[in-house]
Amino acid sequence: MTRPKVRFCLVFERELLSVPVMRQVVGDTLRGIGGQRGLRADILLAATEACTNVVLHAGQSAPAYTVAATVDHAACRVEVTDAGQGCSRRWRGRLRRRGDLAESGRGFAIMRACVDGVTLRSSPGRGTRVVLDKRIHWEAQFFSRGGDPRTPMSDRAGLIAKTATVSGQRERATCGWSEQVR
Repeated sequence: MTRPKVRFCLVFERELLSVPVMRQVVGDTLRGIGGQRGLRADILLAATEACTNVVLHAGQSAPAYTVAATVDHAACRVEVTDAGQGCSRRWRGRLRRRGDLAESGRGFAIMRACVDGVTLRSSPGRGTRVVLDKRIHWEAQFFSRGGDPRTPMSDRAGLIAKTATVSGQRERATCGWSEQVR
């Protein structure tokens, strides 16, 4: 059974309201193409942690951030990117170690528990990118409800690409698409 490839990029102002909007769009997309409930919950929790980190820690130099997602027959990748203050090598090292963090930093442990791979790329003054990879297990009944995998995704779910902005401001962003890790 061939699954469609779906790619989209969301552009948000760095504000707390953006996090539930991201959850709604990503969750609806995964549900619409047949992603299992547990898969959706794991991806949404990890993406929520990544977006919340941007909102709380990116700094004033990052007025906006992007959430780019790619879903294909085997995996889902969500990339959360900001152009904020970034973090030092020492702090990144603390985030990569497991179990040694107090309250601050638990978000990365949660992300690692929810997805198959978490990659953090950051440097002071150059922003941060968190890449979340999760293998997909599809619900068998998705196509048995009348969908044909050869039919373009846009005809079935009405969603190939979607861009959102928060607070009514249009933000032009370039989403850097990474190749899926299998």
